[in-house]
Amino acid sequence: MQIVALSLLVLDLTHGSAAALGAVSLVQALSFLLFSAVGGSAADRLDKRRLLLLTQSIMMGLAVLLGTLTAAGMIRFWMIPLFVLGSSATLSFDQPARNAFAASLVPKEHLMNAVALQSSVFNGASMLGPALAGLALSRIGYSGNFFLNAASYSAVLAALLLLPASSSQETARPVARLWDSVREALHHVRQDALLPAVVSAYAALLFFGPSAALMLPLFARQVLRAGPAQLGMLFSAIGAGAVVGALIVASLGDMRFKGRLVFGSILLWMAALAAFGLSYNLLVAVPALFLLGVAQNSAGATIITLLQTRVPPDMRGRAMSLNTLLIMCIRPLGDFPAGVVIAGLGLRPAVLLSVLIVGAVWSAVLAGFPSVRSA
Repeated sequence: MQIVALSLLVLDLTHGSAAALGAVSLVQALSFLLFSAVGGSAADRLDKRRLLLLTQSIMMGLAVLLGTLTAAGMIRFWMIPLFVLGSSATLSFDQPARNAFAASLVPKEHLMNAVALQSSVFNGASMLGPALAGLALSRIGYSGNFFLNAASYSAVLAALLLLPASSSQETARPVARLWDSVREALHHVRQDALLPAVVSAYAALLFFGPSAALMLPLFARQVLRAGPAQLGMLFSAIGAGAVVGALIVASLGDMRFKGRLVFGSILLWMAALAAFGLSYNLLVAVPALFLLGVAQNSAGATIITLLQTRVPPDMRGRAMSLNTLLIMCIRPLGDFPAGVVIAGLGLRPAVLLSVLIVGAVWSAVLAGFPSVRSA
C-alpha cells in the first residue's frame, strides 16, 4: 500500500515527473549499495531474531513519521528521498537476516519449498496491498495508507517475539573482519560453476527492466487515463502472478535443473514485458503483468535457493546481501536512467528497448556459460 501511495504522492508533488520517480529510485539504490554488504555481514555476526526485531521497529517508526508529515500537510518532495534513504538502509540489514533466518529453520532438502512459500506470502501481500491502496486513497488519503503500513509491522514483531530465542542462534557466530568476510563470500560466489551465470542474467533483468513502481503509475495515467483503483489492479496483477510463480517453484521441490528454470523464466519475462509494452487496455495489460510476475518470481525464488544452498551455512547472510543488492539496489539504480529514457522517448518505446537489451544479455550469458544448459 505504501509503495503505491508513495509513487502517486511523488507524481502529485512533482506534477507527473517520471524523472522524479527515477531520482527516488536512485536514492534507494545508492543506500543499498552502501549498506547491503554491511547488513549481510551483520546477519552472519548477530542474532538474527534480535536484529529483525530492531529493523522492523525502525521501519514502523519511519512509516509513522511519513504519515504524520503527510497528515499535517508538511510533506515536501525533498523529504521523500530522505525517508527512502533511511528505510533502504534499514532494509539492507533486514533482508539478509530475514532470508538467512528462514534457512536456519528448515532442513536443506526443503529449503526451495520454504523460500518459495515465503515469497508467496510476501507477494500475496503485494497482490492485496496495491488493490487496497487504490480503494483506500480516495477514502483515507495518503497519510491513512502510511499509518496502515505502520500498523502492519505489529504482526511481524509479534511473530518474531513468538519464535523461540534459540532458533536464530544456530548461525549467529563470529566471522572475520567485516570487509574480509564480505570479500570471502563474494569470492566463493564467483568461483561457483552456476551462480555467476544466473546472477548476471537476473541482474540484467532487474537493471534494464523498469520496475512496476516506475512504469505502472505512468501507464495508468498516460495510456489508460485511469485513477488509483485501476493502478491498484495493475499492481495486483503482478502480485498475483508472483504468488503463482512462487507456488510453482514450491511444487517443484528440490528439482535438479535450477539453472534451466532461471533462464526459462527470464525468457517468459521478456515475452510478457513485450506484450505489456504493446498493450493499450486492461484486457491485454493485466494478463501480461500476471505472466511477468510469474516469471520474475520464479527466477528470483530459484536464485535465492541457489545462493543459500551453494554457499556454506555461515556465509548465508552475506550471500543474501548479494540478493538484497540485486533486488533493492540494481533494480532502482536502473530506474533512474529508465525514467530519463521514458521522459525522452515515451513509455512504450522505453519498455520495448528494455526487452531487447535483456534479450541480448540473456543470449550472451547462455553463450558464455554453456554449462548452464545442463545445470
